[in-house]
Amino acid sequence: MKRLNTRMPLAALLFAYAMLCCGPLSGQVEVARQLLPDAPKVTLVALVQDTSMRAQQQSGNTLAAPSNTAASGPHLTKSDAEKLALKNNPQVSVARLLALAQHQVVRETRSAELPTATASITAEDAEDASRISAGSLTASRLFTHAGAGGGFTQLITDFGKTGNLVAASKLQEKAQDAKARATTEDIVLATDQAFFNALQAQALLNVARQNVNARLATETQVSELTKNKLKSTLDLSFADVNLSQARLLLLDAQSNVDSTMAALDAVLGLDHQVTYDLADSNELIQAPPPDADHLLQLAFQQRPDLQALAYSQQAAVKFGQAQRDQMRPSISAAGTAGSVPIRPAAYYLTNWWGGIGVNMSVPVFNGFLYSAQAKEASIRAQAASEQSRELRDKVARDVRAAWLAANTAFQRVTVSEELLKDANLALSLAETRYQLGLSSIVELSQAQFQQTEAAIGSTGARYQYRLALATLNYQTGANP
Repeated sequence: MKRLNTRMPLAALLFAYAMLCCGPLSGQVEVARQLLPDAPKVTLVALVQDTSMRAQQQSGNTLAAPSNTAASGPHLTKSDAEKLALKNNPQVSVARLLALAQHQVVRETRSAELPTATASITAEDAEDASRISAGSLTASRLFTHAGAGGGFTQLITDFGKTGNLVAASKLQEKAQDAKARATTEDIVLATDQAFFNALQAQALLNVARQNVNARLATETQVSELTKNKLKSTLDLSFADVNLSQARLLLLDAQSNVDSTMAALDAVLGLDHQVTYDLADSNELIQAPPPDADHLLQLAFQQRPDLQALAYSQQAAVKFGQAQRDQMRPSISAAGTAGSVPIRPAAYYLTNWWGGIGVNMSVPVFNGFLYSAQAKEASIRAQAASEQSRELRDKVARDVRAAWLAANTAFQRVTVSEELLKDANLALSLAETRYQLGLSSIVELSQAQFQQTEAAIGSTGARYQYRLALATLNYQTGANP
């Protein structure tokens, strides 16, 4: 230090060392005093503060352009995003409409248990007493007449067939309602994932900007030192490379923000791009539930997809019973009444008619159709039972996997935060060593790279844990 030319411009020397802003002010003044021992202390302090402020302003102006792409749209919280997705996402609408349609199927099936009534008005001009001689086995005699009447039919019993069909339809309705709830939970999970991914992307964008700030400050410092023959061009080359890498990282981070925001817009059911100002709740990180077995029991009770498959299996059983009941007799009542005010009196003894009766239909033989249909329905019911058991096993696996992933993500949060603290300390030491000329820029570059990686890892770990908790809630059926 003593071999330096003390005739070198005072502002240039102080600017070179005051740009090394990572150290305390007293340290910078001490370095300047070693360079210029004859300068007054008050002058040294004032010049160091002035040049340091100018360096910070230069760094801020250089980074002003990338920040224009930051989210500045409507304010959006996670809760608002879930409500908006449930309102606009077409998958939710489709599931709800299918549930409403299945309710009408129940009414259609129940119609067989209710009476059927018809009314008729008939007028006919014919050659009296002429007969239809071909093409019909009904009453063939024709008369000029006009009359009106009505009739009804009512099923008395078919020995369980219609009842089982109605029960199967009601169970299918419950299954469709459960599928609609499952679709709702799917959309809630997809919304949470898209929301946290977008939040993580924005946080990583901030890390990338801070990284560019730090690399730009280092590059500016080394550039000034190189101009004043205090550092070699090799140091400047390393600083330029590091700055370029930081800017590439910033570009990737901005692209990730745009893509995650587009994914969030898609989940929200929007057909146009909206850049939201996402609100992070900054909630305290809590440990996941300690017992996976309890979560597994909750999943078996709450998962709507399990409930839907169970209802479908029960409906298949009822339908199989209805198909078997086709081979039983069917008893129904029928009646009719009416009046014929215009008629040939010679052939009509009275101007009204009426009658009521009971009919029993007994299937005898139809080519084994009913027995084959009953067997088919029974086999399909067994297949539905196996599908329900398969899904139950899959749910048990997914719940345990989600619980393990949540525990691992929780541990990564703590470890990544400790790593970030260590990386920050290492970077501070490396910057100090580089300022004092005790190390090369390679050591400083490595410390900056490790600190950037640690910051990215710490940011990602926090959001990945929240994603893991959202997935765990979904697997246990706890999502709203």
